Amino acid sequence: MNEQQQTIDAFLQYLAQEKRMSPHTVKNYQRDLNYLLLFCEQSDLIVWQAIKSSHIRQFISQLHRQGLASRSIQRQLSAIRSFYRFLIREGLVDNNPAQTVQAPKGEKRLPSTLDVDQMSGLLDGTPQNTFIGGRDRAMMELFYSSGLRLAELARLNLRDVDFGDQLIHVLGKGNKQRIVPVGSKAIKALQNWLTMRYELGFLEQSALFITQQGGRLGVRSIQKRVSYWGKKQGISDRVHPHRLRHAFASHMLEASGDLRAVQELLGHADISTTQIYTHVDFQHLAKVYDNAHPRAKKK
Repeated sequence: MNEQQQTIDAFLQYLAQEKRMSPHTVKNYQRDLNYLLLFCEQSDLIVWQAIKSSHIRQFISQLHRQGLASRSIQRQLSAIRSFYRFLIREGLVDNNPAQTVQAPKGEKRLPSTLDVDQMSGLLDGTPQNTFIGGRDRAMMELFYSSGLRLAELARLNLRDVDFGDQLIHVLGKGNKQRIVPVGSKAIKALQNWLTMRYELGFLEQSALFITQQGGRLGVRSIQKRVSYWGKKQGISDRVHPHRLRHAFASHMLEASGDLRAVQELLGHADISTTQIYTHVDFQHLAKVYDNAHPRAKKK
C-alpha cells in the first residue's frame, strides 16, 4: 500500500470515527477519492503536496469529457476539498488545490409547462363564489396573466393595481420595479375578489391577497392553494406558481416570437435567462424559419 492510499484510509477512518458519518457516506468519499488516486497514478503525482489547482482542473475536465454529470463532479470536488482540509489539519500539505476550482455548469433543465387547454381548465374550473375560491382564482389569473414570481405576487398591495389602465406595479428581484399589463379576465377576477372581501368587512388591509382572518397570505399558503386546484382539476404533474409563470412566458413567446418583450415582462436582467426559462416548440421554429429565411421560402 503506497503512502497516498494510506492517507486516504486515515481520512476515511477519521470520517467514520470522529465525524460519525454513516458507512454509506464514507463509502461515497472512498469511491470519489479512488478516482483521484487513479488520476494521480496516471499523472505520476506520487505525493499529495505535488498536486496543484491546475491538476485538479485537468482531473475535473477529464471527468466531464467522460460524461460525468455536473452534480456528480460537484460532489467529487467537495470530497477532494474535505480531504485536503484533513491533510492541512494533519500538517501534510500547505494548501487546498481544489478550493477555487469550479465544476462545469450543468445543463439547465426547462421547467415543465402547462398547455393552453390545461391553463383554461385550471382557471375556469376554479369557482369564484366563495371567499377562498374567488381569491385563489384571482391569484392564479394574475400569475398567468402577468407572469409574476411567487414572492412578487405575495407582496402585492391594493395600491399596486391600476384598474383603469389595467396595469400592475411589481417589486421584483433586487428591489427592481416594473410595470406589467394585466389581462381582462384577471382584472375581472380581481374585481370580483375585492368586491367579495369588501362585503365581508375587510376594508383596512393593504395586502392584495389576504387570509380569512385578514392577514397577508404567505408564499407557502399560496403554493398550497395553487397545488390544491391543480389536483382538483386532475392535472397529473404538480401545479405550482412557477409553472404558471412559465406557462405565461411560453405561451407569450409561442404566439409572438418576441423574446425581448417576454424578457421585459418577466423582469429578467439577462436575456439568456429568458431563453432558458421559455421554450418554443420545434414546429413553431421550423415555421418561422420556412417563412423568413430567403433560401427556405417555398415558391
